[in-house]
Amino acid sequence: MIKAILNNEILRYITEIEKNRYRVSAVKMSRSVAGRLRKNSKKKSSYASTKIEGNPLSEKQVDEVIDRDERKHFLKPEQEVRNYFLALQFLEEKAKKKEKFSKKLILDVQKYVEKGASKEKTGLRGPMPPGVLFAVYDSETGQPDYIPPEYSDIPGLLDELVEYVNSTDDHPLIVAAIVHYQLVTIHPFEDGNGRTARLLSGYVLDVNGYGFNGIGSLEEYFAYDVNEYYESIQMGLPALYYSGRNDPPHPEIWINYFLRMVLLYSGKVCELSEGSNTEEITGSLSHLKQKEKELLLFLINHYKREFTPIEVSREFGVTNRTIINRLSVLAKNGFVEPVMAKERIRSYKLSDFTNDHEKELKKSL
Repeated sequence: MIKAILNNEILRYITEIEKNRYRVSAVKMSRSVAGRLRKNSKKKSSYASTKIEGNPLSEKQVDEVIDRDERKHFLKPEQEVRNYFLALQFLEEKAKKKEKFSKKLILDVQKYVEKGASKEKTGLRGPMPPGVLFAVYDSETGQPDYIPPEYSDIPGLLDELVEYVNSTDDHPLIVAAIVHYQLVTIHPFEDGNGRTARLLSGYVLDVNGYGFNGIGSLEEYFAYDVNEYYESIQMGLPALYYSGRNDPPHPEIWINYFLRMVLLYSGKVCELSEGSNTEEITGSLSHLKQKEKELLLFLINHYKREFTPIEVSREFGVTNRTIINRLSVLAKNGFVEPVMAKERIRSYKLSDFTNDHEKELKKSL
């Protein structure tokens, strides 16, 4: 099994990723914006991860397929991207419950990945017919690129991986890298090994607080240079699992690569998170007239508690009805909230969105 050897480069990557994690955690984002970014990120991940495996669909086609009525008939490439999207949703729910990493979880994820495929494609692979070698073959030369372990060794290797994940003191980023490598290398299934590995390494990141709120796509970075991705996993070792891939002499080759991709990904998440707030604030304020903006700024500066239209009207020297009309517009755009009493508006208060983005709003107003 691959073992982590820490070096200065690995430690630097971990430190930089931690900084990005802090930046993302400091961004307050509305539910609607977060939900939109998460869905778009799942679409991008579904596109990128299946593209690595040779799926021919464009990113636009993937978007359309995922949004299509699930009762429609899907071609194999379409089913593949939908399966990946569904697996991401499945793991998102599991992460909320902090479900432990297990052999059952591995098998469940692969079932999602291979949904709609023939029965022999799901579950652990079994013995091959006499004289037939199970291997990953080069599509051009027909020569084996990789010869995985014997099917009889798979259960024990998966047990070893599960035990490691649930008992190690290694940093979660290292654990995710090892999960990715081990699942690709053990190759426990006839098909869907790479996709399952990418999904479950992402799951390890997510349950340990490195999922960056489900925003951004780590798979995109693996897909940018597929040759580098595979070369990093192979580490220049012979094709046969038992000739070095079971215990690679230089595991830092893969771990460095994996962490570098996570660092790039986490940096992009920072940009998306911080940019989305600016975009949302600008968009929301564009719906307000100047008098409504003046009222909002006044409320931010003077009211940290509930307030009534009449007390604000006195401050502004206008009628109560004028303030009520302006507050109605502010409420419609999410800046204030009415406080109800017996089905009537008793008073108002600043919304959570306004309180969370007070500095940005003041600057924009």
